[in-house]
Amino acid sequence: MIRRMAVVGSVSAVLLLVASSAPALAQATGEPKLPLNLTSFAVNMDARTRAASTGRVNITIERWSTDGERDRLLQALADKGSDKLLSTLQKIRPRVGYVRSDNTLAWDIYYARLTPGEDGGYRLIFATDRPIDFWEARNNTRTSEYEFMLCEIHMNRRGEGEGKLALMAKITWNKKTNTLELENYDIEPVRLNKVTEVK
Repeated sequence: MIRRMAVVGSVSAVLLLVASSAPALAQATGEPKLPLNLTSFAVNMDARTRAASTGRVNITIERWSTDGERDRLLQALADKGSDKLLSTLQKIRPRVGYVRSDNTLAWDIYYARLTPGEDGGYRLIFATDRPIDFWEARNNTRTSEYEFMLCEIHMNRRGEGEGKLALMAKITWNKKTNTLELENYDIEPVRLNKVTEVK
């Protein structure tokens, strides 16, 4: 099932709209030092499969995205749409980190921001392009139109948390309402349970 939503209060809701002072706030309030290494227990509740699949997902953040990078991404999306957003995202250097599971190679992350939480913890949001496998590319399936991987994680002050990972997403700019919209191919994002910081 495909669902579209205005990006307000949902997974990756503030993907590109995190407060511009987020990196400075992170340093000022004693949030985690870089590199930030997180490990989590992932549960994929994809409705197209009969049973949930599970596995470990590891996330490493090496630096935070700058305000300039965020602004360039928003401008590319507003001016020329999703394709321009994707190409602009892929050109960001150096990468901000990487994500991998226990049985896959690391995949570069190109955008990551952090904001302090009210409970002394923090919220981490990251975005990157999505690996398109050979079968998708060869058969030009509908899923190949969903080019982004989006993640939002909430951590408490003890370095424990949970999050959601949208493996297939499309980001669009609604010029009529001047808002960011997120279209998910999956009915439900992958749940990231027992997220912990690895020192």
